[in-house]
Amino acid sequence: VGCVVLLTQGTRKIPVQYAKRVVGRKIYGGQATHIPMKVNTAGVMPIIFAQSIMFIPTTIATFFTNNEFFQSMMRWFSFDHPFYWFVFGTMIIFFTYFYTAIAFDPVQVSTTMKQQGGFIPGVRPGKKTAEFIDNILTRVTLPGSFSLAFIAIFPYILMQIMDIDFNLASFFGGTSLLIVVGVGLDTIQQIESHLMMRHYDGFLSKGRIRGRRRM
Repeated sequence: VGCVVLLTQGTRKIPVQYAKRVVGRKIYGGQATHIPMKVNTAGVMPIIFAQSIMFIPTTIATFFTNNEFFQSMMRWFSFDHPFYWFVFGTMIIFFTYFYTAIAFDPVQVSTTMKQQGGFIPGVRPGKKTAEFIDNILTRVTLPGSFSLAFIAIFPYILMQIMDIDFNLASFFGGTSLLIVVGVGLDTIQQIESHLMMRHYDGFLSKGRIRGRRRM
């Protein structure tokens, strides 16, 4: 569970500085912020895509029960076969990069930053910024994709080693654990935000009461 939490919450922050702009008599910008790049931007989607494709060979093989090749293919793509683990993990890594490339566009991010007067310290705005962000994204996604593949394959390895049921093994990895941890973390964040809002509301109400007393 701790590994899944680290995979879900892991973030690389790229510092961004905004130049100061004078509009009329007011000065805008000048603040420093960052671009959060999650280790697992794709979430559980790579596992879902990979599982959907992994069912295709066994589905085709069921129509050729008398063919030796297709029967061998069914054995290769069974959950307890190492070949299935290898292909499944490779497809998860591929779909992690594929989905991350769709969800996070470095060119669009660099263009938006340039239009708003933002820049990464030490990197020229424009194409160089897009290349820098893409390089960071590729390196951050690498450990995330391998970790996601291991979490997805671990229940099958556990079934083979300890000879336990899949429902029990799925508690130690797989899509179900990722979803449960993700929902739990979102719930905790929402509770914290509600508590923070109640704290500020109480602070403001006290300020209003004091103000009225002074009047």
